[in-house]
Amino acid sequence: MHTLYDSETFSVTHMLANGEPEGFVVEKTERYPMGVPTLARHGFEIVDKRSGKEVYLDGSWAELFQQHIQAWQVNTPTQEEVEDTLEGYAELAQNPVIVH
Repeated sequence: MHTLYDSETFSVTHMLANGEPEGFVVEKTERYPMGVPTLARHGFEIVDKRSGKEVYLDGSWAELFQQHIQAWQVNTPTQEEVEDTLEGYAELAQNPVIVH
């Protein structure tokens, strides 16, 4: 898990769902001598600190958000541009933030 952005209004965290601890070996079988294949999944959690809600993006939503991040790496956006983009995604937020 990596925090990509943190401001007074938004926080963005990249979640690596299939991250394996160092030294972890996927079980090898006769059918899969190199190890059982797993689907590499990741997602992004966007927290709207103003409303206290969060949204988790995975699948095609995560891919779309990843494209925004790649574009930002090419052309550095202003904080206002980043926040405007995050606000659009935050409109999807339905879940209140709960601290465990």
